[in-house]
Amino acid sequence: MTGHAPAKRPNQLFRNLTAKIASIPMILIALGIFLGGSLWTVVYSFTNSKLLPRASFVGFDQFERLWSSSRWIISIQNLAIYGILSLIFSMVIGFLLAALMDQKIRFENTFRTIFLYPFALSFIVTGLVWQWILNPEFGIQGIVRSLGWESFSFDPLYNADIVIYGILIAGLWQGTGLVMCLMLAGLRGIDEDIWKAARVDGIPMWRTYLFIVIPMMRPVFITTLVIIASGIVKVYDLVVAQTSGGPGNASEVPAKYVYDYMFQAQNLGQGFAASTMMLLTVAIIIIPWAYLEFGGKKRG
Repeated sequence: MTGHAPAKRPNQLFRNLTAKIASIPMILIALGIFLGGSLWTVVYSFTNSKLLPRASFVGFDQFERLWSSSRWIISIQNLAIYGILSLIFSMVIGFLLAALMDQKIRFENTFRTIFLYPFALSFIVTGLVWQWILNPEFGIQGIVRSLGWESFSFDPLYNADIVIYGILIAGLWQGTGLVMCLMLAGLRGIDEDIWKAARVDGIPMWRTYLFIVIPMMRPVFITTLVIIASGIVKVYDLVVAQTSGGPGNASEVPAKYVYDYMFQAQNLGQGFAASTMMLLTVAIIIIPWAYLEFGGKKRG
């Protein structure tokens, strides 16, 4: 048996050879553009580039300026608030909606389409829609006041203290439907015998979900977490469409900071430094996920 083991490796290597050859251009593009572009950005973040890139290295000066900027600190704080709340609410609401959909309700396809429809819209459209909805003159506040509640106040996009929560509402409306569909697919993959056994044993439904179903859906939760987190790091469209970073810099986010410095302030070095910090954030998210997914499988 041991004498035939080495012969299997070439067969494994040449399996699906046509598909592997066809994927070479995609791999080269990914390495050349994404990896190469990322390395180029990191290298030039240590330069004093202005309108055009130039190899005038200044060490960590750009990063020191970056972290001494109140605008950048505000953007990080906003991203932390938006990110943490978006992760929590989108996962919880998405799972609850999926659990309800999994009860074989009537018109399930219609409800699923309604909840998923916002995800088909661009973030610019979503931002503009919610800018109108949250407008104090003819949005929710205006409608409620026209009904007689003159003291009612709800204008998050015009209040610097809570503007990030107004953006969060639009983000949840856009992305929760996708989370629901991912969770529903995970729930539909649970063996029906597990539910039958839980009912026979008299286990309450909430305990079945909490202690049996959710642990079995770990891969779905991890995948959903990565998808949401990657979208949070690069959030830009919603902010531009709703507030353009205002009032003042109250709703500034890192992606907008990068865009403004690279294309408006014509300070490529500072924009590259901010991009490098965003890249580092993504790496912090992706590397643990890859370790949990692939490292755990190898150990198994």
